[in-house]
Amino acid sequence: MMNLFRTFRVGISGPPGVGKSTFIEALGTFLCQKDFRVAVLAVDPSSARTGGSILGDVTRMDELTKHKNAFVRGSPSRGTLGGVTRSTTDAIALCETFGYNVILVETVGVGQSETMVEGMTDVFLLLSPPAGGDELQGIKKGIMELVDIIVVNKADGELLPIAKRAAADYKAALHFGTPKNPLWVPQVRICSARTKDNVAEVWKTMNQYWEQMEKEGVMESKRKSQRKAWMWRMVQEELVKRFERNPRVQSTLIEVQREVEEGRLTAGLAADLLMDSFGASQ
Repeated sequence: MMNLFRTFRVGISGPPGVGKSTFIEALGTFLCQKDFRVAVLAVDPSSARTGGSILGDVTRMDELTKHKNAFVRGSPSRGTLGGVTRSTTDAIALCETFGYNVILVETVGVGQSETMVEGMTDVFLLLSPPAGGDELQGIKKGIMELVDIIVVNKADGELLPIAKRAAADYKAALHFGTPKNPLWVPQVRICSARTKDNVAEVWKTMNQYWEQMEKEGVMESKRKSQRKAWMWRMVQEELVKRFERNPRVQSTLIEVQREVEEGRLTAGLAADLLMDSFGASQ
């Protein structure tokens, strides 16, 4: 069982409308009542035109935001790769420093954000609607390769039989894939975040994952690899920013781009020219 003195980073993804905010509030409230301190980092989409963000997730978690053991923070992506800001990794470390031992990181669920969030958390959970068949085929293969746990939400009322069939479809589909971790077979659970049914069962499954990874000594080595990857990702992002702001690059960029567009210069040679301009200014 994950104890109160260790930290557990949980990545949560899912398509729009699946009930991520409701699920996170149900899980977070359940954990707070168990004396865990829960931080929610909701990574929201930013407008490419205005730079603004839709921080609706924060306002929808009324019960959780009022709990003394919870902290909920919206984090606009501002166009960075995968919708995850550089500040998110720093926010995780800061929350842990101040005693929050369960960190729930919600991804916007589009593009490469799932890969980014999976790369900064201990366990990655995919929240799915109660559907199957054609809808199941729409789940991106790349996401299926990232998940540790799949949770079919909205499993209540008339949707309960559909949710059970969807869970069975997921279990069957996972048999045809190769688990990302040889020590863990991805698990499928159903729950209703609205009624809070089976939320405790989902947490139990997450604990089983924790115990298995701790037993094999995988958790700490995974975090070491992640910290190194974060460092290089930040270096790359900063280099791109400095490259784009460089006066020598700016003076030749428009012409070089035009030459590439017209086919008079290959992309590789153009990149070499721009890098030479950047290097000459250092």
